[in-house]
Amino acid sequence: MTEAPVLRPAAGRGPGLERCHGSRLSVEDGALVLRARGRTRRVPVGDGGVARAVFVDAAPADAGRDEPGRPDAWGEVRLQDRDGAQVARIPLGDWLPEAPALPERAVQGEQLLERTGVAGLLKTAGVPLHVARDRNDPRAGSGKGKGGVSLGPGPAFPLWYWCVRGVAGTLWFSAFTVVVFSDTVPGRLVLLLALTALCGPVARLVLRAWTRLRAGRRRVTVLERVTPDPAPGSGATVRFLRDTEVRVQNRDLVLRDLGGQEHWFPRTGAHAVTRLVKVLDGTGRPVGAELRGPGEQVRAVFPWDLWFGGADGAEGWSRLCGVPGLPVSERRLGGKRTWPKGPVLGTGLLPRTGRDARRMARFPGTAAGVSSTAVMAFGNLFSVIQGVRVADTAPGPAAVAVAAGALGLVLQTVPYAVHELRGRLVLDRTAAERTTNEEARR
Repeated sequence: MTEAPVLRPAAGRGPGLERCHGSRLSVEDGALVLRARGRTRRVPVGDGGVARAVFVDAAPADAGRDEPGRPDAWGEVRLQDRDGAQVARIPLGDWLPEAPALPERAVQGEQLLERTGVAGLLKTAGVPLHVARDRNDPRAGSGKGKGGVSLGPGPAFPLWYWCVRGVAGTLWFSAFTVVVFSDTVPGRLVLLLALTALCGPVARLVLRAWTRLRAGRRRVTVLERVTPDPAPGSGATVRFLRDTEVRVQNRDLVLRDLGGQEHWFPRTGAHAVTRLVKVLDGTGRPVGAELRGPGEQVRAVFPWDLWFGGADGAEGWSRLCGVPGLPVSERRLGGKRTWPKGPVLGTGLLPRTGRDARRMARFPGTAAGVSSTAVMAFGNLFSVIQGVRVADTAPGPAAVAVAAGALGLVLQTVPYAVHELRGRLVLDRTAAERTTNEEARR
């Protein structure tokens, strides 16, 4: 009997790893059960609950940008009661482990339902599933998908971080507005401006520490660990060798890449990874391996030269082949066929340049990205300026404002500088180059 599917969230890193380890969507005792960040939400199935589901297989109006990381672009499943009212919705991009590594809508239709496990989940729950190719399809219901609860894994950043940033940002903007439009500025207002501006970089550092602390407390049973053994001349860097691995766990197979991002694939259930395929070229030389899932869909690839091309690569391949419940086969490419075909997880694990690697490995930011950092830097710089401005009338608050502004700038600059220098000098050098330098020093 096939085990009921349990959905895994999209890959994450930093604070987003909390979702990978703990967020799950399953069927239990006649209800859809969402567990995310220590909370549990149940949506009953049947009378008084979910009676049918409609998969809206259409991108939003602003789709068209070929970039990863926008879960809403993958479509959603709307869960409705017997009268057609929307009870809940499942954003499919949030439950596709490889979504951050793929272009928008690289997987669509029934294949997407199978990969995420939603098709098997609803089948187990006894909920009939319909497909709508248009968001205005009558079966999709009204409300443009905004009704009901969202059965997503939750935000990557913890709630306390958003609360601190939200409250501090509101107070800072209020103080900033008064300062800009006032001829005279009270020292206490400048002090408030400076302290609220400092909250941003301090909260970010606390988040870093919180993330490391939480990571150290996780207990995961690892049955096997496979690390890359690249061929000479493959360009593998110190960072690539340090961060990249495949972990075989009790219920999951986890691919970890730069920056600690982890893609969790289930080993059981209707949407589990099912087979490992060794791919050979026309001459019989191995070019890579494929991790396959439902319907023989390729979930991830392992370029041979990067993973198994070194002197000890055969041992790593043997350990990967020994994963219980994962049969191994071979296939040969015909003619001049390229491999892999189409976008797939695993082809971009080794960035082309060190700059790309440092960007990928940087501590994750909010949706605002660089804009958030720029606003924080401006806020702290503005604190220094206003502190100097009121130095004669309020020397005490002025000194604190200048010190707080300078500290905020330092707290933003130092982590960035350390990240860049360490990458340039150590992590983003090729492994062969670092070995040569170490031998020369001896």
